[in-house]
Amino acid sequence: MANFVLNAVARDESVQGKGSSRRLRLQAKVPAIIYGGEAAPVTVTLELRELVKALENNDFFAEVVEIKIGDKVESVKIQALQRHPAKNTPMHADFKRA
Repeated sequence: MANFVLNAVARDESVQGKGSSRRLRLQAKVPAIIYGGEAAPVTVTLELRELVKALENNDFFAEVVEIKIGDKVESVKIQALQRHPAKNTPMHADFKRA
């Protein structure tokens, strides 16, 4: 059982790209992607507040994290995290299936 559980919303192809990601960040959301394994990559949106709270704990980077997308749960590990250069807030996250 993972200690960290994040709630996410799946994004369709019409809400992807630079402009859409900027609009999401203005709404205090973080674009992310889940990839790896046999399944196809899934683009999701995370709440900034939830992600920042999880990032405060160093174990977040070493342990398996559960991401709930509707009624589906993905077990993942964080692969990469992009932060704003001046504000240090998360801008994008990559998760790899465990």
